[in-house]
Amino acid sequence: MSEFSTQEKSGLYKAIYTRRDVRSHFNSKPIPDDTLARILNAAHHAPSVGFSQPWNFVLIRDSITKQKVKESFEAEKDRSANDVDDQKREKYLSLKLEGILESDVNICITYDPTRFGPFVIGRSSIPETGIYSVCCAVQNLWLAARSEEIGVGWVSILSNDTLKNALGLPDHIIPVAYLCLGHVQEFAEKPDLETAKWLPRLELKDVVYFEKWGQTSNDLWNKINDLIRTNLDYVFIK
Repeated sequence: MSEFSTQEKSGLYKAIYTRRDVRSHFNSKPIPDDTLARILNAAHHAPSVGFSQPWNFVLIRDSITKQKVKESFEAEKDRSANDVDDQKREKYLSLKLEGILESDVNICITYDPTRFGPFVIGRSSIPETGIYSVCCAVQNLWLAARSEEIGVGWVSILSNDTLKNALGLPDHIIPVAYLCLGHVQEFAEKPDLETAKWLPRLELKDVVYFEKWGQTSNDLWNKINDLIRTNLDYVFIK
């Protein structure tokens, strides 16, 4: 295969850096079928442990189904508020954390641990790699959607039992991601939770160790250590 051009590299990094978890900027414009098909095909070409491709994509536009999921979200958000510190509970409850009804399409991405039989190359030692594979499909979908100017929001404040019931999922199928997709008024400059000062963005230098846990410097890694201590955010290839 040919190498990526400078323009192609820049587009990839732009999609990564400008991807957002969209909750509050959806509009009512429908997603064209050909656009949605491209996004789904990108998700389907994600890497997977043992080439098992253990995902399915349940597409949802029905308002009754969306309402059931929305009610599950509200119940779970109220319940989870009990786990939030008193000082932050009011702020937590005020945050807009989903766009279930506002988005054009909802997609539930699931994991099938039985696909291609009980033995999958690479999964026997770490069974979770099956679910990790589905997460790779989610990321592929998210980046492809961003390149198509389609917003995506991942709703994780949900009951999987409700999803299984609402979507008629078999007992062995595990819901991994419930996504809201749609055109947006804008893509925010920063993630909503960063803007709301819920949590700060960590710097790259604060999450990289060399050779062993907790080791922040090593003679073998001096150059990369210097590079990651510079401001690399939003630096696209030119």
